[in-house]
Parts: sequence; structure tokens; C-alpha cells
Amino acid sequence: MKPDLFLLPGLTCDAAVWRHPSAAMAGVANPIVPSWGLLNSLSDMARFALDQSQQERIWVAGHSMGARVALEMWRLAPERIAGLALLDTGAHPRPDGEAGDKEESSRMALLGIAQRQGMRTMGSQWARGMVHASRRNGPVFNEILDMQERSSAAQFEAQIQALLNRPDARPLLSSIACPVWLLCGEDDAWSPPAQHQAMADLIPHARLTLIPECGHMSPMEAPAAVSQWLLDWWHATA
Repeated sequence: MKPDLFLLPGLTCDAAVWRHPSAAMAGVANPIVPSWGLLNSLSDMARFALDQSQQERIWVAGHSMGARVALEMWRLAPERIAGLALLDTGAHPRPDGEAGDKEESSRMALLGIAQRQGMRTMGSQWARGMVHASRRNGPVFNEILDMQERSSAAQFEAQIQALLNRPDARPLLSSIACPVWLLCGEDDAWSPPAQHQAMADLIPHARLTLIPECGHMSPMEAPAAVSQWLLDWWHATA
């Protein structure tokens, strides 16, 4: 039996974000890509994912919000996690005060567009910041819009609530005993390299890789590089 490998998608994402890495990893592991449905907390997502496997030891890779879920999986069941791969993400909570209010209002404005005009219209505005400038309006950008259109405003709302109420995972980082590899697009405007370096500095067994000419959607923008990186991570931790 192959070991279970969780590939956790981020906000409004589905298995398409992991299509190429999942195919690359299928030779060595059993890739599992959960669908979050209407779950509205990172802890509930983590429990849902943990329940998908009966194996004692599992490997977990998460992208964006999915990486925050991966950290929650470690918090809930550290004895089960053999390795963590965290892509284009963060560990900080929603900020206090004006900055937190601004984040909430921005997310609610996008939700309003999704509810009134549909997910694709919302994504056509929001997703432009997800990718490297050279990919805006190209095939990858259209794949992202297709993926968001497969989601729903109700799912978007649930996941927004999960992110607005995200825990502060920074105190958890120093306790992670398994190997942790972090990856970030060099041009990720949402979760920049410095944010990942700050996380890596707190994790005992961490390694950080940057992907050039890549934005926030690294598994889709640089599928070959991310697939090889995951294979290297797997062979280093399995």
C-alpha cells in the first residue's frame, strides 16, 4: 500500500491546482485532494482531512489556505505527520485594528461581487494579483477562473470566514519536529518571500525554495518545478 499524501487546496481552489504535482507524485504515494465544501474553520478542515486516511503516518502538502490547514493538522495530530510542505502561505493571524477591518471589508466586497455577478466575474478582478504579471490573461489565468467558477459564493463565504478567524500559527512553528519544506514564488505579492523566510527561521528543520518569475499560484504557474520539488521533498522525508 502506498503512503497517503495530502495535497490541500487553498481558497476557492480544487484538485486542478494540484493536477501536475499529483500526477508526478502518484508513482510514489497515494495523492488525496480534499474538497472543503462548506466547512468554515481551518480546524474543521484539518479534522476532515485527517479522517480521510486510516494510515498511522501521512505526508501533507498545502498551498495558500491549504498550508494553514496543514499546520492545523500538525497541531491536532503531530504524531501522524511525517513531513510538511508549505507553499505560498503564512502563519500570522488576522491583524488587529484598522488593518484587520480593512482585510474583512476587502474580502466582503469580493464576496458581494461573487453573490451578485458570479464567481468568474469576481475572479476576473481578484485573481489578477495571484499570478506573475506575464501570465495575466493567459492560459494559466483562465484555468484559475475556470476553477473559481466551479466553486460557489457559499463556499467562498465559508472559506472567507475560516481565514478571517484563522489562528496565530507562529507559536506552533518552533514545535514542528518533522521536516518542513517551504516554497514561494519570487513574485508572490500575497505571501511574499520574506514572510516565508520568517516562518523558516522559526521551524527547526526547515528548507526554503523560491521559484523565479512566479506569483502566488506556484503549482499551476510552475508545475514542473513544483512537481520536482515535491518529489525531492518526498524522497528526503519518506
